[in-house]
Amino acid sequence: MAAPYIRKARMQDVKAIHKLLMECSGQGLLLPRPLNQLYGHLREFFVVDPDDGSPVVGCCGLAIAWDNLAEVRSLAVDERMRGAGFGRKLVEACLSEAVTLGIYKVFTLTYQDNFFRKMGFVEVTKDTLPQKVWADCINCPKFPECDEIAMQIEL
Repeated sequence: MAAPYIRKARMQDVKAIHKLLMECSGQGLLLPRPLNQLYGHLREFFVVDPDDGSPVVGCCGLAIAWDNLAEVRSLAVDERMRGAGFGRKLVEACLSEAVTLGIYKVFTLTYQDNFFRKMGFVEVTKDTLPQKVWADCINCPKFPECDEIAMQIEL
């Protein structure tokens, strides 16, 4: 059996990414994202490819928020694959890409604060992320009563 690996997302992955995000959203692990938004943001994503012809089993995106700030978002791993280190590998791929792009401050809004804390992120107040609020949060159904935890890492 081939080993799963991390790679950049491809067009044929969009529906599997959407399915993963909707499943994780239904479990209260993250906020959902509409399918049409995923097509427009496909290049942000890394995926876990099971390398057996089946759909991807994990995803995570790196979105550039400002000239010195990026966001790790939409981290999802299939329930059957959790605990195998793929979440960490996906976030590491995003952080590596941030450094490649010359971005050394990365944040996330999450319900999984312990996971991100183990990766070196620290909790910050949401008012330190004004670009995020006006770019995405303003359109969120939970705005302005956001219950996600803002975390950041400096690389």
